[in-house]
Amino acid sequence: MQLLKFFPEAVEKWYSRGIYPYISNFSRTIFGFLPFSVGDILYGILLFFLIKWLIQNRKIGFIQWKKSFFQIVKVIALFHFFFQILWGINYLRIPLHQKLNINKTYSEAELIQFTESMLLLTNNLQEKITKNDTSKVVLPYSHDSIYNLALLGYQKLPKDLQEFEYKNKSIKNSLLSYPLSYMGFGGYLNPFTNEAQVNYLKPKYGTPLTTCHEMAHQTGIGSESECNFIGFMAAFHHDDLYFQYAATSFALRYGLHQIAEFNPEKSKSLTEKINKGVLKNFKENNLFWESYHTPIDTFFEYFYDNFLKANQQKDGMEGYSKFIGLLIGYSKKEAQNSLH
Repeated sequence: MQLLKFFPEAVEKWYSRGIYPYISNFSRTIFGFLPFSVGDILYGILLFFLIKWLIQNRKIGFIQWKKSFFQIVKVIALFHFFFQILWGINYLRIPLHQKLNINKTYSEAELIQFTESMLLLTNNLQEKITKNDTSKVVLPYSHDSIYNLALLGYQKLPKDLQEFEYKNKSIKNSLLSYPLSYMGFGGYLNPFTNEAQVNYLKPKYGTPLTTCHEMAHQTGIGSESECNFIGFMAAFHHDDLYFQYAATSFALRYGLHQIAEFNPEKSKSLTEKINKGVLKNFKENNLFWESYHTPIDTFFEYFYDNFLKANQQKDGMEGYSKFIGLLIGYSKKEAQNSLH
């Protein structure tokens, strides 16, 4: 695996565009039609046997513990092997900005301009949906309806992103939504069953974007920033206003957060221009995550940050916000192409 990172072109050709599509489509065909999460059940069974083993062996001696330790290492190595073969090698493919030939660096002025555009779009969408500027957006769809509608967003992706086509839907409400909430996650991809798991407890207005993000992982994207980018594009180009709102409000929050890091006053002045209804959605989201905030999510943030860095994602958890650079770079490229 360490050697493969020096050959991203080979990974791209032979795995991400070669073997992986067959693996993922097979997994989603086998498990996608089931109404429950097979991956969550497998994790639950594994946890049960781990706890059972710890209880049964709590009083064994040092020699037995030493032997058991090596058995555990073997099991972890086996899981790591299947993780890499079934999905993880995608971490080593060619970065999206290189394939699209876009510059993901941007100036402060470009960030402010982008955030202002997202602010206007979000305000307009909120008013179109609620018919006023003070009511929060409430999705009228069930989670299953959102998962079905998300497929249409991937059909609307621009031509240069259509390699990330999506077939054989396998998107589920996670049976582990309560643990996910305490861990600070809105969803995850199970790499062993290729099921997209969505935390159904989180505020529903953002679920279309979360769904499109996890679907991007299923298409073979490892980078969190790239999944945010593809997820945004799928939701933003969707015909449904609720999907568009989920996309623009998501980008707006990240844009404001980044501006606040170097110009708090500008971030504050932009926030004052946001419709009250949009702010209510933001507050709803913040209150939800605050209600589940414990040292548990701090630990898992640290753990996942290091996990990403160990898998060639040098930005770690900060990578989630890097999609802003991809969006700005992509919009500049589109603007240049329109001039020619």
